[in-house]
Amino acid sequence: MLHLVPALFDATDGIIGGAERYVLELARHMANVVPTRLVTFGQRARDERIGPLQVRVVADPWFVRGQRSNPVSSAVLGEVRRATIVHCHQQHVVASSLAAFTARVLGRRVFCTDLGGGGWDVSAYVSTDRWYHGHLHISQYSRRVAGHDRTASAHVVLGGVDASRFSPGETADRDGTVLFVGRILPHKGVNDLLDALDPDVPAEIIGPAPNPQYLADLEERARGKRVRFRAACDDAALVEAYRRAACVVLPSVYRDVYGGETRVPELLGQTLLEGMACGTPGLCTDVASLPEVVEHGRTGLVVPPNDPHALRAAIRWMLSHPDERARMGERGRESVIERFNWPAVVRRCLEAYAA
Repeated sequence: MLHLVPALFDATDGIIGGAERYVLELARHMANVVPTRLVTFGQRARDERIGPLQVRVVADPWFVRGQRSNPVSSAVLGEVRRATIVHCHQQHVVASSLAAFTARVLGRRVFCTDLGGGGWDVSAYVSTDRWYHGHLHISQYSRRVAGHDRTASAHVVLGGVDASRFSPGETADRDGTVLFVGRILPHKGVNDLLDALDPDVPAEIIGPAPNPQYLADLEERARGKRVRFRAACDDAALVEAYRRAACVVLPSVYRDVYGGETRVPELLGQTLLEGMACGTPGLCTDVASLPEVVEHGRTGLVVPPNDPHALRAAIRWMLSHPDERARMGERGRESVIERFNWPAVVRRCLEAYAA
């Protein structure tokens, strides 16, 4: 089993985000069931094992048109040759198109999961949908936006969380913090969250900020409020933040504060799942896949996008109803364990490979 992910995987080469985490965790859990190899790209060649999982970082790839998110190497050909099944994690990059074409020539079965992003590729000119034996989507929204609603070979496998790592812990010592985790970009709607906060409500914003102007604007909006920005933290610190929080908020938007449009802002909402696994209710906007993750009134609250007033009302409700909030957190963890666990995702993938 070969998993191919174009995103730079080495922390010294680029930021490891939700897409990279998704592929690593899927491959790691799949390796417990079938022999599995994960191949990606970086500046330094590396071969290592993570338990039964084999990981190869291919050095010095060619960046198509200078795009850092679009690396490719002739090493892909050899990796496909040695595989039985190939699973590409991003359709619209040259590495995946090369792998799919090679797999077809060699008689290998090849599948694809779109995790967002992309770059220049032949798929911009001709559809490569039929190059793959199947498309494995991480949400119903992902399948719909790809135009695969009526495609029999398109399956929804969802995403997963390691519920043993992301867990409520032994005590529920929550301090009422409103928490955001993710890349700090305009389409994440963090500005709406800051505008929605009452001055006495503590908030924590965790994640890298690749847009300096947006970060500066957010810091200005946060002036006079109890807001803490953290560029990054390891998994242990992240779990601790989830466990402390009253709710984890993902206020994503289609149209950002600068007037920019993001057609596909959220394919899953991984940070909501991680928070829910820690017993923390989710608070999100009615955007893209997010209502599939948070069930309004049961595991959290869903509000309209671009509406700080609705967001403020939801935050106030969360803080003033601790018992109901705790029950939402419990049901959220139950939902993660039942639907969004990695062994279940692996099982759905294996069933799709064999279909």
